[in-house]
Amino acid sequence: MENITETNSKKFDRVKLPFEFDMNALQRDVGALAQRNFIYYSVIPLRAPAHQVDASIPFPPPAEDYADGSWTDWLDTEELTQSPALLSVVDFFRENTTVNLVRLLRLESGALVKEHTDPTLALEEEKSMIRLTIPIFNNDQVEFILNDELVPMKQGECWYLKLNDPHRVNNLGTEERINLTIDVIPNDWIRDVISKSV
Repeated sequence: MENITETNSKKFDRVKLPFEFDMNALQRDVGALAQRNFIYYSVIPLRAPAHQVDASIPFPPPAEDYADGSWTDWLDTEELTQSPALLSVVDFFRENTTVNLVRLLRLESGALVKEHTDPTLALEEEKSMIRLTIPIFNNDQVEFILNDELVPMKQGECWYLKLNDPHRVNNLGTEERINLTIDVIPNDWIRDVISKSV
């Protein structure tokens, strides 16, 4: 298998993966959840640190490194367990790799996310998670810009993005944008999928 950490990193800053999901079902699930407390830029956690999901679980002790999520146990939230289409997507990845943080990220019409980096979210990082992104509600006026280049993500597609590089988001459309993001631990399976999808 090609070692993707040793090849041109620019080439691997965005990769569309060969997965397809039932968008109608996903949009129904998200539509039901989106009625709850959404303003400007907001997050619905679907899988989160265990102590945030179950108040009876104590806060985990301090860790030397938080990058790969091993500092805590992770649990599905009520929002995920009550959303069968979303749960089926998470379960698909859970069957193949370790899934930690899962969220719905909503960006209101006209909202902007300033350029930033997420230092541990890349295959090139020795101990990290990577983020898979599936647009659920999108429009042609949403600009996801990574390394000053537009990433042409469409609804229902699944993308690996090298998010320790600079990126920003502009929703210039009249409709909200909602992405499903799934943070997984890189393993041979996902590395192979990404390599073959370039």
